[in-house]
Amino acid sequence: MNRRVVVTGIGLVSSLGIGTEATWDGLCAGRSGVGRITKFDPTAFAAQIAAEVKDFDPLQFVDKKDVKKMDVFIHYAIAASQFAVDDAQLTIGPDNAARVGVFIASGIGGFGTIEREHTALMQGGPRKISPFFIPAAIINLASGQVSIRLGAKGPNMATCTACSASAHAVGEAFEMIRRGAADTMIVGGSEAAITPMGVGGFAAMRALSTRNDEPERASRPFDKDRDGFVIGEGAGILVIEELESARRRGARIYAEVVGYGATADAFHITAPSEDGDGAVRVMQTALDVAGARVDEVQYINAHGTSTPFNDKLETLAVRRLFGDAASGLGISSTKSMTGHLLGASGGLEAGITALAIHHQTMPPTINQDTPDPECDLDYVPWKARKAPITYALSNSFGFGGTNAALLMRRFDG
Repeated sequence: MNRRVVVTGIGLVSSLGIGTEATWDGLCAGRSGVGRITKFDPTAFAAQIAAEVKDFDPLQFVDKKDVKKMDVFIHYAIAASQFAVDDAQLTIGPDNAARVGVFIASGIGGFGTIEREHTALMQGGPRKISPFFIPAAIINLASGQVSIRLGAKGPNMATCTACSASAHAVGEAFEMIRRGAADTMIVGGSEAAITPMGVGGFAAMRALSTRNDEPERASRPFDKDRDGFVIGEGAGILVIEELESARRRGARIYAEVVGYGATADAFHITAPSEDGDGAVRVMQTALDVAGARVDEVQYINAHGTSTPFNDKLETLAVRRLFGDAASGLGISSTKSMTGHLLGASGGLEAGITALAIHHQTMPPTINQDTPDPECDLDYVPWKARKAPITYALSNSFGFGGTNAALLMRRFDG
């Protein structure tokens, strides 16, 4: 089977706001969500800044008795899933529950819970470990909790492929619907790794920006003075649906998912391949699945982490694949505003890509003050741009050399 798949609901939780509209408005305004870390005292850390979700109240989405039974990444997943389902006006009942699945990824899962329970063990012994420790922390419990709350009885899964995780989730769910394994999937990713170990671990790798005195200017993809990524948190969840199912419901359609690619660099545990080979092949695969040409793509939501290697090699990969057409692309890294949500970034950015198509607007890349000669494409600097978008790519690359690309198209009936 080769059924058509469309996006009918989007739910976003980010440092720019709680809810899809707040996040999209912040992106279009070119607003940074980065600030000094407040979740713990960062004074001793080399990197003291992050893109935290602000003013999030889990009690708006989870019963009081259940809040402490879940890590924060599950809270975010539940909230974003509820936003997406409400946005899609999707009702799950006995007639369709078995055909609605949940596929929510995370790169790290319940880091905060692991740290808390380890402290309890060290200070009080094994009897102090919470009986809810494991289900609060393991990655698939975001999907599990959302499934239980919504009554979705179709496929229930999670991927853990570093920063490609939720892009892989969207892509694999797209394939499930195409082949008839489900009619609707609630899909994306969630992450809450702004913890002492999370920040300290990435800082020890020298992967994080240390522009602590200018947090809003620290995430600067494709800029010559970039010095590392800014860790972020939140969730991005989509409702994707078989086209005829969406039509029967009279659902609003943001965009059509038409292509998906997954490749490996087979090169290094943290660095991308020096010739951009994996990135080239993953974008080409997504185009091939859709039967699309490079000259039909107008926009790329780049992985664009603000690290020295990623940005220049992603640029190289786009140049290699698109050739002369590369100069006509609008490319933006919304991580310049949201920070890098690790395993949730692909879900968040898939939602942003669908919104870009729906609104025919390319969100900007902020903080590109000094263009890098090795990053010589059009990164939509500083200001959002109204532009015709028929096809748009969303790229996600992760540690271990894992790559994912999603291709979306403006829905034309």
